Amino acid sequence: MILDTAPYLAGALGVSGLAVWASQRRELIQRWLTWAVAAPVVTLALLAGSYGAAALAALIGLVCAGEYARLVRLRPPETVILAGAAAALPFMPFLPAVQAVPVALLAVALAPVIGGDAEDGGRRAAYGVFGVLWLAPLTGLVTMPPATAFALCLAVALADVCAWCGGRLIGGPALSRLSPAKTWGGVAGGAAGGLAVLMLLGALTPVTALAVVAGAPLGDLLESMLKRGAGVKDAGGWLPGFGGLLDRVDSLLVALAVVVVFA
Repeated sequence: MILDTAPYLAGALGVSGLAVWASQRRELIQRWLTWAVAAPVVTLALLAGSYGAAALAALIGLVCAGEYARLVRLRPPETVILAGAAAALPFMPFLPAVQAVPVALLAVALAPVIGGDAEDGGRRAAYGVFGVLWLAPLTGLVTMPPATAFALCLAVALADVCAWCGGRLIGGPALSRLSPAKTWGGVAGGAAGGLAVLMLLGALTPVTALAVVAGAPLGDLLESMLKRGAGVKDAGGWLPGFGGLLDRVDSLLVALAVVVVFA
């Protein structure tokens, strides 16, 4: 199914590229260029099978772990543990006897204990545990069927675009104080776009629908909460149009968590 969809994805990128270029908006052009690079990378990784998906998930997890650690001010011990867990967990399905998530949670929670940090240890442990739990669902890219993983990634990505359009065309009250720029009109637009993609790709189920309609916007708000707490606009600054990779995949992380938990 991924190969069957590739021509349509390429066509959509081409048409949207013309529209974005005509708009002459720098931010939109930057985002489209990032999409033009990211879409083939994700598609080829999922086409490569389980090991390709694991490599993709590990790379995403490793980069996001670094951005998250800087965002919440983790210290080197738990940063190293979190990054190692994020890179290793996607390969754990090939070793079913290994209970990697509990080991990673215990290790990252005990790092400040072993270091004897009485002043900031509780905060470090809490953020470290949360980081492992937040990034662990990337393993879903490996465990779910490749066609479903591809459909979910594409649906969440298109939902983000449709949410941006819906927010400007429909507007409405703010979704949350955590992100006043996001409106219920944007949520409606994102849900419509994401569900349409799932339906067209034959991946629409109650669980994937819940992941796109509820999981994706909640993931966006979750990162907004962390960024507001840290007093920053973006988790990174290297990804044109988006900030950091964590800013790009925040919705996908919670959407994947919904599928992993309920499916």
